[in-house]
Amino acid sequence: MDANELLKKVRKIEIKTKGLSRNIFAGEYHSAFKGRGMTFSEVREYQYGDDIRDIDWNVTARHNHPYVKVYEEERELTVMLLVDVSGSRLFGAAGVEKREMIAEIAATLAFSASQNNDKIGCIFFSSKVEKFIPPKKGMRHILYIIRELLDFRPTEAGTDIGGALRFLTDAMKKRCTTFILSDFIDDSAYYQPMSIASRKHDVSAIQVYDKRDSEIPDVGLLCVRDLETGGECWVDTSSKKVRNAYGKWWYERQQKMSETLNRCQVDYVSVSTDDDYVKALMGMFKRRGVK
Repeated sequence: MDANELLKKVRKIEIKTKGLSRNIFAGEYHSAFKGRGMTFSEVREYQYGDDIRDIDWNVTARHNHPYVKVYEEERELTVMLLVDVSGSRLFGAAGVEKREMIAEIAATLAFSASQNNDKIGCIFFSSKVEKFIPPKKGMRHILYIIRELLDFRPTEAGTDIGGALRFLTDAMKKRCTTFILSDFIDDSAYYQPMSIASRKHDVSAIQVYDKRDSEIPDVGLLCVRDLETGGECWVDTSSKKVRNAYGKWWYERQQKMSETLNRCQVDYVSVSTDDDYVKALMGMFKRRGVK
């Protein structure tokens, strides 16, 4: 897309997602994704019920009266967005393209994190890591990420979630909050790198899919093209047997994904491109907040 069109799209997403993060997500995000611990804030006089382990003995000795240390939550996080830029993200039959919804969700998460003074970084991946944007703060940085989400052109079309997770584990030495945004159409085994990453980092997964990923409509003879391999084949969608076989394939793929994420203790949500992603994300945030 040309520069003017890109600028308009960036602005449109900024207005929509900034409002969502400010009015809807801010509180839920804060409670769902905790800081790294407690940090010293100040000292005050001891009050009945205070933990004696918090007494500051140096200040107490100077004033000849007990004083305690007061701590507050260290809120600042580093947030990493692992964004699938493979060929299948360009598919959009039942709603918007998966690419567009992934960009909106990523922007909403970025603005929510920014309002909590968190740093934001991004990893674009296909069958390899295509681009690494180190975490930073600031509106200019977030807008740069949104522009890349809308206009980035990968060099490869396949998907390797495991490779992206291995890169994350190697690149981020300190614990961070990580969101994987993908349709999870990946035939490679990613359990081991997911397990390692989830032990080091706080990982959540957001699956964005199109309803036509999960079912084939009865529209007669149809030429189907794989956006990742480029392969084409003709499918007789009027055959109930063919439609049922495809539905079974999708169901088994979803079961495998769910089993992998649950075994790795990764929170996840699946949202269709013609559904309300706000409701889906709020549900995930609330589930995390009550843990």
